[in-house]
Amino acid sequence: MRICSLAVRGAGGLVLAGALAAVPSPAAAHAQDQVRAQVTPAGAEPGGQVEVRVSGCRGTTGAAGSGAFAKDAALTGGDGKSLTGSTRIRAGISGTYEITVTCDGHPHQGVGTVRVGGAGATPQAPVRAGGGGTADLQPVAAVAEEAGPGTRHAVVGLVLAGAAAVAVALRSVRRRRSD
Repeated sequence: MRICSLAVRGAGGLVLAGALAAVPSPAAAHAQDQVRAQVTPAGAEPGGQVEVRVSGCRGTTGAAGSGAFAKDAALTGGDGKSLTGSTRIRAGISGTYEITVTCDGHPHQGVGTVRVGGAGATPQAPVRAGGGGTADLQPVAAVAEEAGPGTRHAVVGLVLAGAAAVAVALRSVRRRRSD
């Protein structure tokens, strides 16, 4: 942190107008830029539980907040590399929300996002139900073969129909003779 002071010469001599301005040094600003937050699962559902992993904080505790979270996630970790915590997603929301992390005594805004709801969510193991756009596309030749009866089916059908016609004709002849 840099401390700036200003000396002003007045009528009565030297007056020290010490302006102590807390200006973050480039190293402190760079450290703040290193904080990143990641939410698992990436596509969270309303009411679902998520884990927040934060990297770039030097301390062992912190908090992660977002408009998507029901309450802030309390972050802990002692490995010096990352802090973790869990929270629940608020019910009845969807969209993408920014995450703000407080660690090392400073808030770090917009260090990650959480995506909530069906916008962009895809099934992990879709059911092969067919229909609409979910049906598997087959080559046209395969579809034509399965589309209806072929020549073999037509011949078998004609033979059966002929046999039925002969049976009906014979029965009719027998009835006439008995009359």
